[in-house]
Amino acid sequence: MESILTTYTQYCAFCGTPCYEEHHLLFGKGIRPLAEADGIKLPICNKCHTSGKVNERIHDNVMAEKLSKFCGQLAWEKRKVAEGFTEEQAREMFRRRYGRSYL
Repeated sequence: MESILTTYTQYCAFCGTPCYEEHHLLFGKGIRPLAEADGIKLPICNKCHTSGKVNERIHDNVMAEKLSKFCGQLAWEKRKVAEGFTEEQAREMFRRRYGRSYL
């Protein structure tokens, strides 16, 4: 799994336990394949992903899902800025690619 947010792909990004799942920070109509291609995902254990209590997992937790989209977009834009684009250009590129800004 390649992630633009972490190099520690064998450990849950939230609790640090070993894990084998991944959570795409951006998903929905045609968006998940883009997020997969761009590495906008995190390693995550089953408990933190879907099976824990609502306030302990990312799915079905509105605030956690909003924050994950925010972080995913920032990481993507940071990469574009490192490639030489301005922050404004990176934001517009993200909007064109994903159809909206989460920031």
